[in-house]
Amino acid sequence: MPVKRIKRTYRKTKYVLYKETLVDFTEHFWAFIGSFVGMGIIAFLQYKTFSNTDMVLLIGSFGASCVLVYGVIQSPLAQPRNLIGGHVVSALVGVTIQKLIPDILWIAAPLAVSLSIVLMQITKTLHPPGGATALIAATASPQIKSLGYFYVISPVLSGALILLVTALIFNNLTSKRSYPTKKIGKRQLTKGK
Repeated sequence: MPVKRIKRTYRKTKYVLYKETLVDFTEHFWAFIGSFVGMGIIAFLQYKTFSNTDMVLLIGSFGASCVLVYGVIQSPLAQPRNLIGGHVVSALVGVTIQKLIPDILWIAAPLAVSLSIVLMQITKTLHPPGGATALIAATASPQIKSLGYFYVISPVLSGALILLVTALIFNNLTSKRSYPTKKIGKRQLTKGK
């Protein structure tokens, strides 16, 4: 009797592990293409347009946004409202904290991140990379500091819009991917269904 139970448990475990580790090459392909094009556009603009100026278009939090908007497109945290709103709210918080507390980094950094989380929750725009956007502004390099509130417009809003437009194109090229999703009640439906 115990041998049958062990064999059955082994088969179930093997099946679960197998199902969980299946690779969906199509999904990975579109996530790669979308993120490559989205970040590529921002990087190209940075290199071609602003390489000889103090303007900054390429910020680290956009890399994390790519993971969400191209890799887990059904996540509530990856939706357009969250992508745009989360970055903009957080950028406003980060710049404000940097202006209010410019020289006390050990207070400014956690305050910017914490306030951005709360404001994103209040505005229903929670986007985890937004915390990094606030942190970048609060602990700014001289280039970012010189932008002041323009940091909210460029690089943050302009970069987030580039990522969004790219996501709208590449996440809807196949019938298996649909972005954005619409939430109705407790169910989440994909666009067009």
